[in-house]
Amino acid sequence: MREIVHLQIGQCGNQIGSKFWEVISEEHGLNATGIYEGDSNLQLERVNVYFNEAHGGKYVPRALLVDLEPGTMDSVRGSRIGALFRPDNFIHGNSGAGNNWAKGHYTEGAELVEQVIDRVRNESESCDCLQGFQLVHSLGGGTGSGMGTLIINKIREEYPDRIMNTFSVMPSPKVSDTVVEPYNATLSVHQLLENTDETFCIDNEALYDICLKMSSTFIGNNTAIQEIFRRVGEQFSLMFKRKAFLHWYTGEGMDEMEFTEAESNLNDLVSEYQQYQDATADLDWEVEEEEGIEALNLLHVPG
Repeated sequence: MREIVHLQIGQCGNQIGSKFWEVISEEHGLNATGIYEGDSNLQLERVNVYFNEAHGGKYVPRALLVDLEPGTMDSVRGSRIGALFRPDNFIHGNSGAGNNWAKGHYTEGAELVEQVIDRVRNESESCDCLQGFQLVHSLGGGTGSGMGTLIINKIREEYPDRIMNTFSVMPSPKVSDTVVEPYNATLSVHQLLENTDETFCIDNEALYDICLKMSSTFIGNNTAIQEIFRRVGEQFSLMFKRKAFLHWYTGEGMDEMEFTEAESNLNDLVSEYQQYQDATADLDWEVEEEEGIEALNLLHVPG
């Protein structure tokens, strides 16, 4: 079986991750404590992709729940599916990241990361054939963005040949918690480009609408995604030019050069998407031109 290890980081990551486990448990016919109560053998056919089978026929999520403050962990433990998870896999700090990427990546998060990697090793070693890792987090805060990318880096070092997949919530100006979201998101994208195989970008505004108004969503892969990156990049540039709030980050040991590199990387990403968009437009024009020439040839009848 091709197993997946799931990690949910920070408040947003744990909220989305908990909903994921609710839905997937129901699909596999598992109740809130991991006992099978389904009505079809098909429900258990691939259950080992996400669950470990424990004693007494109980299925336990192959999941790590991480945050730099205890509040989110307490909420998950006290929820309907709290008993589903392995108690050892709740990992939290006490001070929080204060919406600061540098705290999550270099100071507070760095103190906790080895404990997380130990649990990752434990879950990975119990797999028959580990397929890879999936990580759910947001890029606007401090823990999901800063510590999330730190965990990805560490896992990449230890498991370079396994797939690393992230579901990353991008900040939106209309649904915003903090003024430094553009910094946190740009610094995170800089890391995700280097260390992930696939990143599913979820616009926070769209997610907000989906939760309130809709029951489904659509995943697409096209050059329109550059609009989110461009928006974040423009907000980043406006703040960075004025060195706004930069002392929050340099005070945690960060160098200004890292901001410059991250901005450059994001601009390159937008340019690359723009090139693909322009190339596609050129290709469509060439096809239309060729079709036009063929039509003229068909119309031309020799005398």
